[in-house]
Amino acid sequence: MAQPTPVFTAKAQPATRGICPECGTNMFRMGRTAMHEGMTPPPKPKPPKPTGKLVIVESPTKARTVGRFLGKGYMVKASVGHVRDLLRSQLSVDVENDFEPKYRVPNEKRAVVKELAAAVKKSADVYLATDPDREGEAIAWHLSEVLDVSQEQLHRVVFHEITNEAVAEAFSHPREINLDLVDAQQARRILDRLVGYNLSPLLWRKVRSRLSAGRVQSVALRLIVERQREIEAFEPDEYWTIDAELKPHTEDASRDSEIVTARLAKIRDENFELSSEDEVRPHLEILEKAEYTVSKVKQGKRKRRPSAPYTTSSMQQEATRKLRFTARKTMRIAQQLYEGVDIGDEQVGLITYMRTDSTNVSKQAQEQAREYIKDRYGSEFMPAKPPVYKTKAKAAQEAHEAIRPTGVLRTPDSIKAYLTRDQFRLYDLIWRRFVASQMNPAKYDTIRVEILAGIGEEKPYLFRASGSILRFPGFLVLYEESLEDDVEAEVERTIPPLTVDQLLDLLKLLPEQHFTQPPPRYSDATLIRTLEEYGIGRPSTYASILSTLQQRGYVVRERRRYEPTETGVLVNDLLVENFPDLINVDFTAKMESQLDDIAEGDQEWVSLMHEFYGPFAQALKKAEEAIPKIEQIEYVGRDCPDCGEPLIIRWGRYGKFIGCPGFPKCRHTEPWLEKIGVTCPECEGGDIVVKRTKKRRVFYGCSRWPECEFTSWKRPLATPCPACGGMLVDARKDTVQCLACETEFSQDAVEAEQMEKVEA
Repeated sequence: MAQPTPVFTAKAQPATRGICPECGTNMFRMGRTAMHEGMTPPPKPKPPKPTGKLVIVESPTKARTVGRFLGKGYMVKASVGHVRDLLRSQLSVDVENDFEPKYRVPNEKRAVVKELAAAVKKSADVYLATDPDREGEAIAWHLSEVLDVSQEQLHRVVFHEITNEAVAEAFSHPREINLDLVDAQQARRILDRLVGYNLSPLLWRKVRSRLSAGRVQSVALRLIVERQREIEAFEPDEYWTIDAELKPHTEDASRDSEIVTARLAKIRDENFELSSEDEVRPHLEILEKAEYTVSKVKQGKRKRRPSAPYTTSSMQQEATRKLRFTARKTMRIAQQLYEGVDIGDEQVGLITYMRTDSTNVSKQAQEQAREYIKDRYGSEFMPAKPPVYKTKAKAAQEAHEAIRPTGVLRTPDSIKAYLTRDQFRLYDLIWRRFVASQMNPAKYDTIRVEILAGIGEEKPYLFRASGSILRFPGFLVLYEESLEDDVEAEVERTIPPLTVDQLLDLLKLLPEQHFTQPPPRYSDATLIRTLEEYGIGRPSTYASILSTLQQRGYVVRERRRYEPTETGVLVNDLLVENFPDLINVDFTAKMESQLDDIAEGDQEWVSLMHEFYGPFAQALKKAEEAIPKIEQIEYVGRDCPDCGEPLIIRWGRYGKFIGCPGFPKCRHTEPWLEKIGVTCPECEGGDIVVKRTKKRRVFYGCSRWPECEFTSWKRPLATPCPACGGMLVDARKDTVQCLACETEFSQDAVEAEQMEKVEA
């Protein structure tokens, strides 16, 4: 009997199994169709092939900017940074199995990964457009592993600026993930984990909890501690200088002449040292009666060339000096400018990638800058050939560009209305630095005069005076690099026309006492510069190093300078004594160089781990046995009001506090008040104390808070205002300001007036 046609029951729902009403044979249900046993089921329809194009970047802001350029054919999503990492609760590195890392997706990223995985399944092409450095390459690799992106789907795209042209160019030339860069990032991550997860518990056991150590962080701390010890050990030496105010000799006494200020440079053709007033006095007696004659006049020309466009390091240093930004704040704002800002009817990245140690500039950007310079300032400000700059970094990495505006015609003033105050200030700095770097040097006329002084024929005293006059401003019309606080600016001095053998009349001798100064404490700018010069750390790490040192309570930032705390000194000394080869500038710099070799494919990362870990494990075992348990119990000097036990200083998450030794039975605590020796100007009963926000930013407030709500971001001074008697606070370099009358004074003038009152 021929098999009847299967019965399709659209409305009635047949049983799973049944009997055919025509032939009586067994039937079963296949979906909405009844089939005879033994029949081949109809083939399932194949699902349509994915046709979508998925782009994954790190941040939502970057996703919005890139999405506008790519248009409707692309779906752009953000991974919000790394999607997996080493487990936080354990070492997560198998040291017995070639340092195999144990990665996991953090709980807070599981929803993101689930959403991205669903999008990958719907996409024929997956473009990983993470940042163009080792960290970005590693994020792309982790995404491909976690989301199970096939080789056919995967495309790695890299752009150094988020503009329509750059994004289009990147998507037209996708590549594979660079596993050498991934290995270099992974090696750094594992190195830091091996150091941090072994040294930190050692400090917990030997000192106290909540301490930490790091491969680069601890070397930076060592620099700060050693600088502090240099300052403490410094003994100032007294020395004197003698200047002479002179003017050209003229028979007409009523005729005014320009004054020349010259400094005594040699006595009898030899360099000299005057170390006391007694040594100076005999020379003054001679010089008061001496004849002064011009012996040499040398005129010349000098060029002052512009600085290179910003690298990460130089941008952080300059933002610290000019804008008073911390390194962390600078990088946060730079990230915003890079990822994209709404400018009227468009959203565009305003600067190129901000983590770089390269000073290279694209030809297109240079040509745009040259056209702007010519149109705005004239052809004399534009050099004949575009300038080329060489990076100063000890081990520059990545073939990036310098930090520059993505469009020179997008001047700071033209987009000021769309930016926050801090965004505008940093963009203005970056824009000016780049355009100035493409301009001609400034030109000066220089003059150097030597003057001999003495009585009669013998003239043993040699004075020198030098000056310069700006003849062509060049790049200075737009930008001038700032100097460190402890570096004196070059003063432009004008010297009147003088001729050899011309007589000069002495107006006044200016002997001045000086004392040699200790090296200054590190600021953000000088510490970053030092780390870069040594080849320690990388552009992406400077800000986090400085932040970690403050968060751990190892250093405090006073007057924008870093000073180690007692805890910082203690931790440093323990680490340096027991791990001298690890907490070492040369070792850390060598390790950075080896990580660069891995990135270039010249070294295998596992062999580097073995080379490092053997000696480190031995030093760790030795330190565990050698370091005694350090007892820190510091008594406050009064008893607990709840139980009568003597109160002690304890340490918590946010630093020192006063607590009861009977904890946990007695839970009495008090805040630790760090007084600065100034009485509160509002309540006149409390003391001004140092306070810190949760982000460790220092401010000053009254010890009687909340009864008295006085606070100040600037450090108050004990000296009253000379004008109104109000409270003075540090304002800027060598300047103080009154909170009451807002008058500003030089710090030297206030200190001098205070000394006069004390002596009186």
